[in-house]
Amino acid sequence: MHNCPPRAPCTRLFFAYTQPAPVNAPAGREPGNGAFTMIPKPPPREGQIGFLYIPPYRIQGTSVAGEATTLMVPELDVCFDMGAPLRCALASKYVALTHGHMDHIGGLAYYASQRQFQGMGEGTIVCDKRIAPDVHKMMRGFNDLERQKTPYQLIELDENEELEVKNNIFLRGFATEHTSPSFGWTLVEKRSKLKPELVGLPQEKLRELKDRGQEITNTLEVPLIANTGDTLPGPHLVRDDVRKAQVVVSECTFFEPEHKGRAKIGMHLHIDDIAEWSRVLECEALILVHVSRRTNITYARKRLDDLLSGESRERVHLLMDHRACRERYERQAAEAGTAS
Repeated sequence: MHNCPPRAPCTRLFFAYTQPAPVNAPAGREPGNGAFTMIPKPPPREGQIGFLYIPPYRIQGTSVAGEATTLMVPELDVCFDMGAPLRCALASKYVALTHGHMDHIGGLAYYASQRQFQGMGEGTIVCDKRIAPDVHKMMRGFNDLERQKTPYQLIELDENEELEVKNNIFLRGFATEHTSPSFGWTLVEKRSKLKPELVGLPQEKLRELKDRGQEITNTLEVPLIANTGDTLPGPHLVRDDVRKAQVVVSECTFFEPEHKGRAKIGMHLHIDDIAEWSRVLECEALILVHVSRRTNITYARKRLDDLLSGESRERVHLLMDHRACRERYERQAAEAGTAS
């Protein structure tokens, strides 16, 4: 056996090589002996936060398949999933979990801890009843590890059960199809409307009917936001509170035509599913998230252009298409400035 020193690991990917200036270099340049020196490269830039303004709601956060999904609707105090503990997500009073995969819950304990650390109040986690015991177990594990108690509230819901998150605005879960127990979510506003047969009656008469215990109003549901989470296509995507929502946030993990089989195996949506589904959606905006990093955003945009046209194409947005989202926001800002 040769008694040779171990080889140094390859540094080509991590270091930049520079040639020092010769000894007789002009002033301002360091002299050297002609040998190469190495300086480490800076770390890669962290990804930008996606942002879309669909009046009156902001949809913001990050979503890359297999890495992290954290999606906020600040106006409604709700964040869907907490795969990455984004600083801007800490303000969300509620975190609604779609399922228990790490890229969707990896930042959950940090969210609860930072809410306490920054004096923002107790964080509230809302989840499918089927995964609630495991979420508790995970959170308790962090408490044990840190030797301290991080407060949080966990609310478990059955399918179609509701939680009021703001005055007359309710968070409702529905079962989806994924590789683990999974929920989609809708945010629905409930409005009271006078029954048609009572329209025109004086207030005194209406009060009298109400005092007798008679219902004088009907409840009208207005779906505001729907979020599919990770899922296969199915009947759950054409529920009224999804189909008629003002804004639909949907995963779309696969874009390549040859990846339809992979989408089915992984129980995800393919762009062809989106194109078919969009024909029945009544939303003002369909926001696609959970695009894989292997899919170039320019290619994803082209696939949308090929499959959709006219108004159908105009209402579909890729949250992580930062250039297109920025240009759209700049147009909105210019129009708002003109209007004012």
